[in-house]
Amino acid sequence: MVLSALSFSLMSVCVKQLEGAIPVAEVVLARSVVSLALSWWLLKHLGLNPWGERRRMLVLRGVVGTLALYCVYAALAELPLAAATVFQYLYPTFTTALAWGALGELAGKRIFAAMAFGWLGVWLVAQPFGATPLEPWAVAIAITGALLTSIAYVTVRSLANYEDPMVIVFYFPLVSLPLSMPWVMANPVMPSGADWAWLVGVGLFTQLGQIFLTKGLTQMPAAKATAISYVQVIFAAGWGALWFGELINISTVAGALLVLLATILSLKPPHRPPQFH
Repeated sequence: MVLSALSFSLMSVCVKQLEGAIPVAEVVLARSVVSLALSWWLLKHLGLNPWGERRRMLVLRGVVGTLALYCVYAALAELPLAAATVFQYLYPTFTTALAWGALGELAGKRIFAAMAFGWLGVWLVAQPFGATPLEPWAVAIAITGALLTSIAYVTVRSLANYEDPMVIVFYFPLVSLPLSMPWVMANPVMPSGADWAWLVGVGLFTQLGQIFLTKGLTQMPAAKATAISYVQVIFAAGWGALWFGELINISTVAGALLVLLATILSLKPPHRPPQFH
């Protein structure tokens, strides 16, 4: 999950670097093409059946994931990198509730404490004192993306007992490519120069992130896995400062420390009372 967070943070840098010059639909399409090619090659290399067993659920995961991508990429184009990422990381709270209701996963006190610290950290990073207020519509898009992301992640968790992780990864671009094509054809923009490299980077780092994410989600409860991935907020703050000159203030540092605390809490195994025989 930590490797997934690092990969997605680098994907965010690539999207942000495009500076809105390429429409969101075209960025999603480029990501889909690269990811689909890599997924197909990996499936053939591993000798796996790419079509899976729970096809309706796999398609649903692809649709919800694609809608989430549109929201996340749009937010990255309009908001500071750290702010867009922390809004996206509202999704673990949604995921905990959904996993409890839909999958019957137990969310112990330690996980709830991690969620509470993480939520407070998100608030501190997203609302630095004295900063210019963020555009409300951009914030709304980012939060919608977080909700859709949580639905997609719970869907991945429900598929864990039936599908190979690579099949789940493969269906994402398989669905997002045809969904993106009509929007791209309606407003095509030819990338120029370095834009091609950034688009390939979006696809490459997203693919890596999806592989690590899917493996993580299929090997531990959804709530704990997503709490660990909070570390992406720290990566985002670092890239924002180093790459885009975005200032990191006391509020951002405090929020990042709370997010780190949430990650540590989620990793620490719960206490088990001694057994007497």
